[in-house]
Amino acid sequence: MRKVVILVLALFVPLLNWAQCAMCRTQIKNNVSAGETSMAEGLNNGIMFLFFTPYIVVFVMIFLWYKYSKTTKRVSLSERLKG
Repeated sequence: MRKVVILVLALFVPLLNWAQCAMCRTQIKNNVSAGETSMAEGLNNGIMFLFFTPYIVVFVMIFLWYKYSKTTKRVSLSERLKG
């Protein structure tokens, strides 16, 4: 029974997401044709936020890794010189 529920959810969740995209697009079209662009700008800002967030997170992780590896190399080099 549990496998059937997971299968049904896996099949229908993408369809629900796709329907939401169509509804958002229709609403934005109607608002822009009426001259109101604030909702379209908000949707575009949300899309840009979702687009750039993974890149920013990866960049920060790489930067922190670089800084950490640089400090550990200094420590190990100084330990080598002492020993």
